[in-house]
Amino acid sequence: MTEFVQNIVDEIIDQYMFADNSKRPWIIGFSGGKDSTVMLQLVWEALSQINKANKNLHGFVGRDIYVVCNDTMVENPVITEYVYRVLDKIEIAAREQDLPIRVVKTLPRLEDSLWVNMIGRGYPAPNNAFRWCTERLKIKPTSRFITEQVNEFGEAIILIGTRMSESANRARSMNKHAIKGKRLTKHPLQPNTYMYAPIRHLQLEQVWYIINTMSSPWGASNEELFQIYANASADDYECPVVVTDTKHKSCGQSRFGCWMCTVVKEDKSMGALINNGFSWLKPLLEFRDEIVAERNDIKNRMPLRRNGTKAVNDMGSYYPSYRASILERLLKTQKKIQENKSNIELITNQELIAIQTIWYRDFVFDYKVSEIYTNAYKSNLNMDEHNKKKEKELELLKKSCDKKPQNFNLIQELLTLQKNKSLLNKKRGLKDDIETRIEEYIKKEQENAD
Repeated sequence: MTEFVQNIVDEIIDQYMFADNSKRPWIIGFSGGKDSTVMLQLVWEALSQINKANKNLHGFVGRDIYVVCNDTMVENPVITEYVYRVLDKIEIAAREQDLPIRVVKTLPRLEDSLWVNMIGRGYPAPNNAFRWCTERLKIKPTSRFITEQVNEFGEAIILIGTRMSESANRARSMNKHAIKGKRLTKHPLQPNTYMYAPIRHLQLEQVWYIINTMSSPWGASNEELFQIYANASADDYECPVVVTDTKHKSCGQSRFGCWMCTVVKEDKSMGALINNGFSWLKPLLEFRDEIVAERNDIKNRMPLRRNGTKAVNDMGSYYPSYRASILERLLKTQKKIQENKSNIELITNQELIAIQTIWYRDFVFDYKVSEIYTNAYKSNLNMDEHNKKKEKELELLKKSCDKKPQNFNLIQELLTLQKNKSLLNKKRGLKDDIETRIEEYIKKEQENAD
């Protein structure tokens, strides 16, 4: 083991054993990428050395370490498949080696998923000006787990795989929150939570040196990780097959993220994977590029936001027709992908049911998830009985107003008034609002008659 690696391991041992004698749990954010892999590998080595010196590690220290991996449900399928295999190995190896390491997988809640918000509620695809996805898909799921640990132990420590050399902005951010003379820094958002960055001083070449010269303590293939980065790299230089010296140039500049990320202009890593043999990913990239190109098309956007206020430049939520179009193309894309990878699911049945429920609440009657699914897959989708009953009720309501469609619209508006009041728990004024709307309707009917 090289000196710079052992120095980091020694610091981790000191922090774990001596600098902090509390039982505050350590929470390691694990994405399966190069930095989080190296960080966990060095923490694992530190624990192994402690374990050799203290045969009963868990009883001696009493601090648990949680390896937390958040799945946004729209991760790059290549990375998701790799990471889930690695997490299984981590779980088994930790148990066999008697290390206090537990694996936790977090997911966004159904109401926070990308498709429920974009297709169900009509949120426009995220961009830098309206990046609503990050909090819902990434921050909230992990924050809930951290909060649970803080509630139990009073405080928690999050280990992050960030490095000063990643970028000038990252270095400034780390220095801003640093406490002079301390390894731990206060979390900027999470109360009673601290951050610890063991690999903060590592250079990119050193990260790859560790991955390619230290075997994985949980039995995974670091060569596979290296190859994934090599295949996804859009860099001009060729990645070396073996890195045995810190002077060697490494690959892996590309960042992995959601396959459906519309914040970036171009998904270079996905494009590189396709060019390097993962041609089955092409339908995903084509679908993603279509949604990016169509985001600011005025034909797809209602003039109002979901709360009923006027949107800037009339660019509000997506029209129901466009939401239905996105869903149909997504399902057709999923069908194409499943011809090569039958286990991959781009959208879950729970999301489909939630989308239909939201459409009903928004009085969207002209488009049905079950029909869109049947059109895409040429097979029926079994929706739950509640939605079937709701669908029948809405059809009867529409049929009863067949001769006077304006009555149907009036009933929709009155129900909307009632729903909004109920959601806000403010029933006061509901009667007046309903009477006012009915009076306006009668007045308009009289004017049309005259």
